[in-house]
Amino acid sequence: MKRLILSVTALYFIMILVLCVAGLQAAIEIKIGSVAPERSPWHNALLKLARDWESATGGQVKVRVYPGGIAGSELDMIRKVRLGVLQGAVLTNMGMMQVERSVLVLNLPFLFSSDEEFNYVFQRLRPIFETRIEESGFKVIHWTQSGWVYFYSKGPVLNPDDLKKYKISITKDDPDLEQVWKKMGYQVVPQDQKDVLIGLESGMVSAVYLPAVMAASGQYFAIASHMLAPKLSPLVGSLVLSRKTWEQIPENFRPALLEAADRQARALVGEITSLEEEAIKAMKEHGLVINSPSDREMTQWREASSRAIQSLVGRIIPADIYEKTLGFISEYRAKGNR
Repeated sequence: MKRLILSVTALYFIMILVLCVAGLQAAIEIKIGSVAPERSPWHNALLKLARDWESATGGQVKVRVYPGGIAGSELDMIRKVRLGVLQGAVLTNMGMMQVERSVLVLNLPFLFSSDEEFNYVFQRLRPIFETRIEESGFKVIHWTQSGWVYFYSKGPVLNPDDLKKYKISITKDDPDLEQVWKKMGYQVVPQDQKDVLIGLESGMVSAVYLPAVMAASGQYFAIASHMLAPKLSPLVGSLVLSRKTWEQIPENFRPALLEAADRQARALVGEITSLEEEAIKAMKEHGLVINSPSDREMTQWREASSRAIQSLVGRIIPADIYEKTLGFISEYRAKGNR
């Protein structure tokens, strides 16, 4: 009888041990939402990252991707991450503004004039952004500069007054950015991204700003067949997880996961740069008209943008980040850069 009791007790402790080990080895499932379409460069990069993370952790971290807006708009995905329905999301700078308001500075029109200038400034702002984003309950896994946003319109636009003839489609998730455009004197129509093409076809809107790759792949340029040559603002993508999810990942895995993310981000930048050039070339071959303002007209654009921005600094645009941004731009240009 005593032997039987000892055997049962031993079996009990073995079962407890097995359950504990199984618990330690259970995979962490990370569900990530994205508005990027399936088979797009952004989606493909995310799938590669999912494979890299599973491999780096021996299967202890598994990533499921929900592309093409299946998980909702960027604002919807942010809410779902906060609720725990999703563990992460791929966001543009438009979505990141909802997490941390200071990211708005990246969307200000005609503030940056080149990739090099933007990268110089962004690398200096990045630690500030990431600290504030973490305070909001998110962990930035990587950032990606994914090309530039351009204006497309149904007729020619060369100077700020020309654009006042058109109704501009803007994201409906950001009333603050809407105020920037209104301060510049423009008619704006807040819309979901999925409704923009219908809006152009119906005449509800007659101008839109989009990345070149999206304008080409979505055939927006076939309706809004005029493009303003100067770059409007950079398109920055970010992969974020909830801090809670990130902290559940064993610490010894985290450096490898960040390294894999950085590797995919660098590869994506090169791919997007090439695709942007190809997209603009293809659109030109199929009827896109590119309108290039004179130096005088470019000065008008920058002055109009600056007046609108200045009126909103401290109310909508965080003053500290805006001043730092201007300082870094001046610092870059003082070195003889253009």
